[in-house]
Amino acid sequence: MRFFSDNAAPCCPAVLDALAEANRLDTAYDGDEWSLRLDGAFSDLFGTQVRALWVTTGTAANCIGLATLCPPYGGIICHRDAHIEVDEAGAPGFYTHGGKLILLDGPGAKVTVEAAAEARARIRADVHQVQPKALSITNATEYGMTYSPDEVAALGEFARSHGLGFQLDGARFANAVASTGAHPADLTWRAGVEVMSFGFIKNGGMNAEALIFFKQELADEALVLKKRAGHLSSKGRFSAAQILAMLEGDLWLANARAANAAARTLAEACGSERLVYPVQANELFVRMTAAEAAALRSQGYDFYDWGPGEIRLVTSWDQDMDAVARLAAAIRTL
Repeated sequence: MRFFSDNAAPCCPAVLDALAEANRLDTAYDGDEWSLRLDGAFSDLFGTQVRALWVTTGTAANCIGLATLCPPYGGIICHRDAHIEVDEAGAPGFYTHGGKLILLDGPGAKVTVEAAAEARARIRADVHQVQPKALSITNATEYGMTYSPDEVAALGEFARSHGLGFQLDGARFANAVASTGAHPADLTWRAGVEVMSFGFIKNGGMNAEALIFFKQELADEALVLKKRAGHLSSKGRFSAAQILAMLEGDLWLANARAANAAARTLAEACGSERLVYPVQANELFVRMTAAEAAALRSQGYDFYDWGPGEIRLVTSWDQDMDAVARLAAAIRTL
């Protein structure tokens, strides 16, 4: 009865079937029939022409994308709790060859126009300080909160008006789309996003993420960065096949809806007094004493502690709803 991470969830059957079907001779690297279909598949999904690359990790998807927007001497505005700051071991600086993260505060790990403008205003426009070159947000955020199309558009306008590239970390983008009901285009390119990572591993994939360029000319540089970073797999068809399988019939969205539904069931059991943040995707941050957490673990539930007096629960695409119901009941009895 695991609720510690959607990273640990199994691959969905359609992904395994796609891997088996791709297990035949084809062109190496990214010239195979599956890789060549990615541009068209994502262009159909977003309703505009895009360039789409596969990579094997979310870190690579985020940081290769950022490296096309931010030069070594530039800065990237992001939230203090963003994955690129907290959980990527300095990878943005590594991939950009020196780019600096300019950190913002704000509830729920959400970036606001006001906070971004204040941070930019503190930086002198001279050669002695790092100048912002890009803005990065995460949807859904690291605390499971979502941006609406209007919020993304406001940030997109801020980025455009200040000459900043605009990148979206979409590790749980599927959950954000499922939660908001917005069209993927309204959360991305229509709102000014130029580059995004599109997460599949947390949502039922095995080891493939997508790097999407709405500003298509950036993809040429990304191809070189991808090779140089060691992410040009010789049998790339297996990565592309996974992604295509999850796009087929909107499986990516169905999986996210299932995970979100499980999270809502747990949120109702927790009640507003226990929830640290509103539950808008598939993560819950719950106030709980050490004794209460131990009581749940003694019943077989697995989750992470998240600082003093707080735990994190994450639901997955394949979550056993009987286990969800039992955990909800156990929380109510605490």
